[in-house]
Amino acid sequence: MTADPTTIRRLYGRSKGRPLRAGQASLVEELLPTLSVPEEGPLDSRRLFGDDRPLHFEIGFGGGEHLAFRADLLPDHGFIGAEPFLNGVAAALGHVRDQHLANVRLHMGDALEVLERLPDASLRFVYLLHPDPWPKARHAKRRMVNHGPLDLIAAKLQPGGEFRLGTDDPTYCRWAMMIMSQRRDFDWLAESARDFLVRPGGWPETRYEAKARRQGREVWYFRYRRG
Repeated sequence: MTADPTTIRRLYGRSKGRPLRAGQASLVEELLPTLSVPEEGPLDSRRLFGDDRPLHFEIGFGGGEHLAFRADLLPDHGFIGAEPFLNGVAAALGHVRDQHLANVRLHMGDALEVLERLPDASLRFVYLLHPDPWPKARHAKRRMVNHGPLDLIAAKLQPGGEFRLGTDDPTYCRWAMMIMSQRRDFDWLAESARDFLVRPGGWPETRYEAKARRQGREVWYFRYRRG
């Protein structure tokens, strides 16, 4: 499959919300520069972390609670997170500080721009949790689960690496199942309905998931292995 650059290159959505608190602004000013992904040039484990280690990538990490949980769980792995929303980046920095996480690198901006700079077959996991559903049909091309972004994700995942997707939006769930069923480079790791209705071990609840459940919405969990 050939990626459509008009599908994967434009970044939609807002970049900031309510004003940051003083402590959050200080984190963005002082801590973010020390662990930001370099703005230019090829990226790999040695450039980002100083050694060879398994790499994980989270697309749109929201408030960073999932990224921080996984990084704390696997301290000898490297975690790269990309999020265009300033308030989410500030929240993630708080987790990094409070949990003393030395194995996290952040990019405030387009996840695909960073993915493109990583070597092929360099990632152990890619996470996409509760992405913007873009519910209108005319906006479907903006969804991250489309063949353009998936071509890139597939290229960067190691054979046997895992792509994890979580959503509480029924339209996105159906869309993702349709698109992923067309792929021959991913194997769905589900043997029964329960496998995508129950959160797998090592997959913490995010604030978005908790909000969805409070509002009475179902959440679906998808795990795909790179073939």
